[in-house]
Amino acid sequence: MSSQRERAMKPTDLRGILRYVPMFRDHVFVIAVDGSIISHENFPNIVTDIAVLRSLSIKVVLVHGIGQQLVGLAGEHNIALSDIQGEGPTDAATMSLAREASALVSQSVLENLSQAGLRCAITNAVRSTKIGRIRGRDHLFTGKVEKVDAAILKSMLAQDILPLVTPIVCDREGQSLRVNSDHLAMELAVALGASKLIYLTPFSGLQVDGVVQLNLPEDELKKLLNDKTAKLDPRIRSKAVQAAKALDEDVPRAHILDGRVFGGLLTEIFDKVGLGTMVHANDYDRIRQAKKKDAQALYNLAKHGAKTEALVSRTRQQIDQTYGEFFVYEIDDSIIGCAALRPYPGGKVMELGAVYVQPFYHGRGVGRKLVEFAKRRAKQLGAKKLMALTTQTQGFFQSACGFTAATLADLPAERRQALKASGRNSQVLAFSLSRLSDSVR
Repeated sequence: MSSQRERAMKPTDLRGILRYVPMFRDHVFVIAVDGSIISHENFPNIVTDIAVLRSLSIKVVLVHGIGQQLVGLAGEHNIALSDIQGEGPTDAATMSLAREASALVSQSVLENLSQAGLRCAITNAVRSTKIGRIRGRDHLFTGKVEKVDAAILKSMLAQDILPLVTPIVCDREGQSLRVNSDHLAMELAVALGASKLIYLTPFSGLQVDGVVQLNLPEDELKKLLNDKTAKLDPRIRSKAVQAAKALDEDVPRAHILDGRVFGGLLTEIFDKVGLGTMVHANDYDRIRQAKKKDAQALYNLAKHGAKTEALVSRTRQQIDQTYGEFFVYEIDDSIIGCAALRPYPGGKVMELGAVYVQPFYHGRGVGRKLVEFAKRRAKQLGAKKLMALTTQTQGFFQSACGFTAATLADLPAERRQALKASGRNSQVLAFSLSRLSDSVR
């Protein structure tokens, strides 16, 4: 625990935070907090971290659990619980205590959010339905998410209101059901197109053989979950299962970390190493090297880009001769975006060009993925710097991709002459590949 506290991000790491701000601005983070973390002394610090995220124009939806509070109430009333986590059957007595626990926890969360100056509201934007019978066993008042009213939640977020979602969710008839908070958070993240699903737990992360996995690809997580010899705490397994489901539905990142660590939330998000376990989708599975058979599709993209002068006009013959410089983004066997990498003499500097995405797919992060892929490919090829020349997308390269302004003097003489001859008067941008971390939290 002490070593984790030492690793937590310090206020002096502000520059590190600011580097990520353009990447996450106006994105949605769904944060699920275990009941035990809400009652922990560090919870007010978590709320402060959430206030920091909101100040950086990151939209937050908060989901809370009630497990620890439910156990406490059961002890006070001398009632045997039929289920604690909201995954097994919930009998009437347990349901009654769950409603009480949820009310107490929600009020505590609202008080902390209010003290931090955050506007918030409990919402019924989620509808549940009974799980029913599983392997012949009636789960009674245990529910699952049937529908998320994303429009209401997005409207609240647009008005700077933080939605607070409880694990007691009504069905179509208005009957309250107990829903597992891990499952609830996953469904919210998927419905809202969240960039991150974050679980704050009393665990240091997902451990394998006693070692916390800081960076875990989605396919490795699935192998771990299918490994019958792997010993995972049921509470962590629940989060891991829901994380895998979220990534299957295009949520790019899921995090499992210790909510008891001061500054842990900001450290996990803004530090390149992080604090807990980050599970990431295989972002670049849809990107591949162009093949000769792709020449016509590349020519079509280049032709559309040239109409708005976003790209240099290229003939089919030019594409046939240079297709090896291109890589493409493919969805359902259709190429919807492309980019090209060309080395300068010596190979230490490369140029990124011909970045183009079909208009229908704008706003879905395809362009940024192509650029990030190019950065990593250039670094793998031994380059130290990546250049980009643009006439219309300077803002995208600088704000979303971290490029900085450069000058004609940064280009080789031959490239300078070609640029002047083109008459395009392109803005010259550069990215130092030494800044590239192994993974983005």
